Amino acid sequence: MAYFDTGSRTLVEILNNLHGCSDGNVEKPTVMDHSFYELGSVRYHIQVLPSDPANIYLSILIPPLSLDISHSNGLPDRTLQDIRRMYSNVAEIMEPPKEGFILTLKLNFGRLPRSEDRIKAVNEISSLQAAILSSQLKDLLWNLDSMDMLHGTCRPIKVVYYPQEPFFVSRRPEKITAIFPMRFKDNSDVVLATSFFQELMDLGDSASFSKAPHCTWSPIPPSELRGENFQYLTTNGGFVSFDIFSRHVQGEKLEKTVWILLNFYAHVKYHIKSTRGFIQRRMRQRQERLAELQVIRQSRIREGKGKKELQTGRNSLKKLMSFSKHKKLKMGCIVITDQIKRLRSRIKIKGLNRLRRRWFRVPKFPALRKYSKLD
Repeated sequence: MAYFDTGSRTLVEILNNLHGCSDGNVEKPTVMDHSFYELGSVRYHIQVLPSDPANIYLSILIPPLSLDISHSNGLPDRTLQDIRRMYSNVAEIMEPPKEGFILTLKLNFGRLPRSEDRIKAVNEISSLQAAILSSQLKDLLWNLDSMDMLHGTCRPIKVVYYPQEPFFVSRRPEKITAIFPMRFKDNSDVVLATSFFQELMDLGDSASFSKAPHCTWSPIPPSELRGENFQYLTTNGGFVSFDIFSRHVQGEKLEKTVWILLNFYAHVKYHIKSTRGFIQRRMRQRQERLAELQVIRQSRIREGKGKKELQTGRNSLKKLMSFSKHKKLKMGCIVITDQIKRLRSRIKIKGLNRLRRRWFRVPKFPALRKYSKLD
């Protein structure tokens, strides 16, 4: 979701096409009668009449910012004054507005001869919704005292500028409290948002931000929302509250305070999106770094294995060489031993064994008789 004061892109495109602001040409716009919706509940209507081709009639319909605000009698005088002051150079407020709308402006870009001024005026007119809602919130904050007296209680007022993101404003004698129920789709968003809210609380307690609205976060509904509808009290992100004192709504600070209240949801979503992107980017960098380290480690392991194999080959060659020397020495020793044995062996004479068997025969005696023992 974009920030709240971002203008309507569709409205910018239509107005630029009608007057050719992007090309720097000022021509009479063609006849047009066109309507479109934004955010499901904001309706625009653009009309160019054949009888008045120099002017563009822009009408807008916005749901009331709160149920305590009624558009039956038109916009409040404070809101109309703010719109006249903002668009006095190119726009006039038509009374009464077009049927079915709360405001109708008559635009005449022929008053601005320079193309830069026309482009700037178109961008300002595209933020008409933000201007109306901001003015309504200002009027609501100023009139909270009378509303409390009217209802006889200090019950909070529900403010809705986007159907799924309402917040509550409660006024006490000494301060105004804005309460934001926080809801998120993903559990990871809840963790990031909770950390962000705790940082806001820590900064609010520091001396550097002592003049800023005090921020508190609680997982349970605050006491100001007691008695509200159950659907507004069921959240997974808790409740964020800002305490606004009189010094925060004086002079130009009122504009800034209203802008912060209307843009708080968008700011939280932007912070979560940026934080998630930062974490994912750091994780990718870490993964790439680990992959590089893994490649370096594997190359070192392969280099170590190569050195080990080379050393093993050298050792094997040394062992083979030492084994061959030992074998040669052993064979030499065997030859010498055989030679010595030949020298020590007796001299053999042919026919000596036959002569020995013939002349030196041992005589054979008859076997002795056996005698039996006499009793």
